[in-house]
Amino acid sequence: MISKIFLLAILFTFSGYNSGCQKKSGGSSNTSVEPPPPPPVSEVDYWVTKGDQSSLLQKQIAPLVFGTTANAHPVIDVDSTVAYQQIDGFGYTLTGGSADLINALPPSTRQSLLQELFSAGNNGIGVNYLRVSIGASDLSAQVFSYNDLPAGQTDVNLTNFSLSHDETNLIPVLKEILLINPNIKILGSPWSPPTWMKDNNSSIGGSLLPQYYSVYANYFVKYIQAMQAKGIRMDAITIQNEPLHGGNNPSMLMTAAQQATFVKNNLGPAFQAANISTKIIVWDHNCDNPGYPLEVLNDAAAKQYVDGAAFHLYNGDISALSQVHNAYPDKHVYFTEQYTSSTGGFGGDLKWHLKNVIIGSMRNWSRNALEWNLANDATYGPHTPGGCDVCKGALTISGSVITRNVAYYIIAHASKFVPDGSTRIKSEIYGNIQNVAFKRQDGKKVLIVLNDGSSVQTFNIKYKGKWVTTALDAGAVATYVW
Repeated sequence: MISKIFLLAILFTFSGYNSGCQKKSGGSSNTSVEPPPPPPVSEVDYWVTKGDQSSLLQKQIAPLVFGTTANAHPVIDVDSTVAYQQIDGFGYTLTGGSADLINALPPSTRQSLLQELFSAGNNGIGVNYLRVSIGASDLSAQVFSYNDLPAGQTDVNLTNFSLSHDETNLIPVLKEILLINPNIKILGSPWSPPTWMKDNNSSIGGSLLPQYYSVYANYFVKYIQAMQAKGIRMDAITIQNEPLHGGNNPSMLMTAAQQATFVKNNLGPAFQAANISTKIIVWDHNCDNPGYPLEVLNDAAAKQYVDGAAFHLYNGDISALSQVHNAYPDKHVYFTEQYTSSTGGFGGDLKWHLKNVIIGSMRNWSRNALEWNLANDATYGPHTPGGCDVCKGALTISGSVITRNVAYYIIAHASKFVPDGSTRIKSEIYGNIQNVAFKRQDGKKVLIVLNDGSSVQTFNIKYKGKWVTTALDAGAVATYVW
């Protein structure tokens, strides 16, 4: 009896073991493990720069997918059916000092840098608008014009006109840039005419003598034609950089009445006679005096030659651009200069400039937004005697070492994603979430957002009835593309 029970136990155990082996190896089990779902494909690409520099124009990997799940977060509603101004571009002033430093780089380093700055590819930031000085600016290594003469001499026929100062560094750098982006827009601005045309015979301050108005108009014509002969087309010129600031070196004072007279009687007709299509832009100074460009535009004879007005923001409020636009919607407004200081901090400058120079100018009808100096050395040079010694470039170039400063990222958050020909479209501002939106010619939408508050902000980006939810640290900026 015991042996039979023992035998049955052995058989049962063996049968169970064998059955288990068959189940394990036979693959006939009813239980199965579902594969994990694939990660969601992001419908929005976005890049972030933070005030503490822990992220610098860094593409984010967290997916953003449009949906309709309700939440209580603030909403930026983007509406591409409401369009505003067309965009010409974003960039810097290629000062004489910038050109000196860039051209002194080893050829391979220089080419790599220019590709990074002006290429629209994945590795470039797509700068597509440049300002240059007509003659010297205060960030040139020395003061000069294109017709300098010994004291007491004049040259009303401009027979001694020469671009020789620019041919050493500025023009070669511009030619390299044009090989990368042949369509880049270039704006020229004079700081001072030749001193023999001025009532104080000095590079600092003074005014243009009336007897030289026609000569100075021809000086502009010669400049544009000479640059064109070098393969450099000038899209626009301003008549005078900061015409109410006569203390810089170089500089010149020019009232609104004088500017209107010069445009209607001399510069406009001279451009017309020479078949020059380069735009004429007035003012080129601070937002605290929109009355100046309005006075010029109120003169109908001058207005016919004027494309629009340019602004800086060392004084006043960025809404001044809208004042001019609203008075003359058939004319354009531009934002042509704002510097970052050697005494400023990265986070504070990032926030202020994004809010005012990029978002503010665009929301007030500007067709461009330019930071000031592209490059300087470690001592904030070169500059003229008495020129700005605290203006920090977008780049610091020390020998062949290149450092990217805050102005690099201020512009890159727009230039890399908003090409020439894009159009500003409607977007709502909610509280501290400053923003501006664009539609590109390829149909993509671009939204630049700044968290101007003091804490992390979560918000929705809504488009055509759906939204994505995202967040930004205090003082951070992001560019979203979909």
